[in-house]
Amino acid sequence: MKRRQFIAASTGIAVYSIFKASIFKPAWAATMTTEIAPLNKPTEQWREVLSQESYAVLFEEATERAGSSPLNKEKRAGTFICGACFLPLFSSEAKYESGTGWPSFWQPISPGHIATKRDFFLILPRTEYHCARCGGHQGHVFDDGPEPTGLRYCNNGLALRFVPTEEKLPELRS
Repeated sequence: MKRRQFIAASTGIAVYSIFKASIFKPAWAATMTTEIAPLNKPTEQWREVLSQESYAVLFEEATERAGSSPLNKEKRAGTFICGACFLPLFSSEAKYESGTGWPSFWQPISPGHIATKRDFFLILPRTEYHCARCGGHQGHVFDDGPEPTGLRYCNNGLALRFVPTEEKLPELRS
């Protein structure tokens, strides 16, 4: 009988945790607003300008293999932009080595350039973030990053492009 009680209690705790996480967002999530006008372009049109792999990450929410992105080793000064619409998302000054195998940043260029939503794909809730302009999936944000924000924006390299400081940023795609 004790085993049944243990299983019932464990199940109850798990369900409560998921429910609680789905209604209460972390304090930092409240600061994430959208100040960019959304680009209302059908995702199928992105297939014409993106590689198959980038399209899968950006618009089908796939994840690239850890350690596979050349952006992990990118150390030059510059800007990381959305791989679809070219909206600037991260400065190289906010990039750091997280040891996860994906490019990681401690803050976006502007909180309004990132839109968030809850993700329950792996049962436990996570905060997924997207480009606020085109809706392209970038990665997930966690609260285990470095100071001053304590955040880790864990990004798919296939969802980004890097523009060195000495080069002009491309115009936004429409």
